Amino acid sequence: MHKTVAIVVTFNRKDMLQECIHRLLEQTEACDILIIDNASTDGTYDAISQFIGGERIRYYNTDKNIGGAGGFNYGLRKAYEIGYQYFWLMDDDTYPEKDALSKLLKADAQLNHEYGFLSSMAYWKDGSPCNMNIQRTSLNKKITGTEKDNTKIIMATFVSFFLKRETVEQYGLPISEFFIWSDDLEYSRRISVNQPGYFVPQSRVLHAMSSNEKVGIEKDGKERLWRYVYLYRNEVYVFRREGINGWIYLVCRLILHSVRVLSHKGSDKKEKLRLIWKSFFHGIKFHPEIDFV
Repeated sequence: MHKTVAIVVTFNRKDMLQECIHRLLEQTEACDILIIDNASTDGTYDAISQFIGGERIRYYNTDKNIGGAGGFNYGLRKAYEIGYQYFWLMDDDTYPEKDALSKLLKADAQLNHEYGFLSSMAYWKDGSPCNMNIQRTSLNKKITGTEKDNTKIIMATFVSFFLKRETVEQYGLPISEFFIWSDDLEYSRRISVNQPGYFVPQSRVLHAMSSNEKVGIEKDGKERLWRYVYLYRNEVYVFRREGINGWIYLVCRLILHSVRVLSHKGSDKKEKLRLIWKSFFHGIKFHPEIDFV
């Protein structure tokens, strides 16, 4: 058993998952792999069965879709129970460069193991920074992408997110009730309040999303609106913990999104506005429990 385990959450993306596994097996610093399958229906297990076996690659099916948040909660708990020392979280469309893990472990040593979490540079297919994975250095500022050295951050996503066993013991697990969106921001901020996270620019991963455009409720169709219920509710929970600055950020953000909906060509404007503000007020009353190992 290796000291590091990659935890990959997947749902109905068997081809991407296979590529992710290949990339993990090619790492210059070897790691084990935990596949957390959110009850895929596309033949995921059959597609990756060739990889499964022994201690190197373990497969778990959650039996129902518990979302990315639930998947990472489940996977991190399993990995902790098995006894790993380091946990490397990623989505199934994350393709790490061969030395991505090696560079994270190098940063771990450089920092004398004194950090909350580490986060890799995530880039898109054209080599540009992946917009949805740009780390925050403060509530209103993000990294520039030109950093050469390990840089303190307060928030990061689960696209190559690295942490120690002791950190999980102290801060618990991601919140399953988030289901999708902002679970990683909440978890990283929960940690960085007391222990800084670090952006490690030398550790690089390709995030193979279909588009590098930022998501936006004003652009999405009716079939995807359900996702935004979680986004706006979860963001209230995350940012209200920042005090008055967090509330100002939230209200300004919601006003901006409302203006975008009103100015965007398309239908369903009333439904979208109702969803934004209803989810906001739902978030005020949202008090999920934090699971500990």
